[in-house]
Amino acid sequence: MSLTHLDARGAAHMVDVADKPESRREASASGYIRMRPATLALLAEEGLPKGDVLATARIAGIQAAKRTHELIPLCHALALSKVSVDFELDSVTSCVRVTANCRLNGRTGVEMEALTAVSVACLTLYDMCKAVDKDMQIGDIHLDSKRGGVSGDYNRADTYTEQPTPIVAASAEAGRVPLALEGERTPSVRVKCLAELRERFGVSELSVPFHELASANVAGLKLALKNQYERFIDIDDQRLLCAVNQSMANDDTPLTHDDEVAFFPPVTGG
Repeated sequence: MSLTHLDARGAAHMVDVADKPESRREASASGYIRMRPATLALLAEEGLPKGDVLATARIAGIQAAKRTHELIPLCHALALSKVSVDFELDSVTSCVRVTANCRLNGRTGVEMEALTAVSVACLTLYDMCKAVDKDMQIGDIHLDSKRGGVSGDYNRADTYTEQPTPIVAASAEAGRVPLALEGERTPSVRVKCLAELRERFGVSELSVPFHELASANVAGLKLALKNQYERFIDIDDQRLLCAVNQSMANDDTPLTHDDEVAFFPPVTGG
C-alpha cells in the first residue's frame, strides 16, 4: 500500500478527487479519557464547576469534524451530512468512552473527520474536568470502521483474524538469502523504500523477521537492515523520513509484528 499523499518524487500533495464518483461514505472512531473515580462521579452527577460537560464536549467534537480540513494538512473540506458524538461512562475502568460517526455522499472518505471528532471531544472533556483532576489520561483513539469508496469497507475487529502475507525482498545481495521467503509465517516487519530511495537502496519492498531487530523500534530496524545489507549503510541519514503504518515516526517509535515501515526522502511543497 502506497502513501497517497506523496507523489513519485516524495513530495506532499493534496489528492485530486474530482474524477471519483460520488458515493455514500461513513466512518466510526472511538477513544477514551480515564479519570479518578471521584471525577467520574461528579461528571455523572453534573457536579463539575464548568457546567454540562458532556454537552459541551459533544458540540466541540461536532465542530471539530466539520473543520478537520483546517486542522489536518491536505484534507479536503467536506459537506458532512451527519456527525454524531456519544459518551459512555464506565465506572469499572473509571473512564469515559467516546465514539463518533461521520457520514456524507461525496468523493472522499470521512475517517479523519471521525478521528478528529473523538480527539477534540476528549480534549474538551479534559479541559472541562481539569479543575478537579489533572491526572486524566486520553488514549486508544482509533478508527473502528469505514464504509464506501474504492478501497472498500473496513472493520477494525476483522484485522485481528487476518493472516499476514509475507513480502519477499525485491532483490537480495549476491549469495545472501532473502530476509523472508514466501509462505513463511515468521513474525516480521514490512519495509518499503519510496520515491528515489527505491533506486538508491536497490529495493522497493522487503520483510525483516521481527527477531532480527536489534530493538523493537525504528532504530532497531535500521540496525538490522545495515547488518543484513550493505546497501543500507546510510539508512541513518537524518534527512530521510520514516512512517510507521502511514504515520510519521522517528527512531524511538515502537514496532510490532506486521507493522509497515516506509522510508522516503524529505517532502516538499503542499
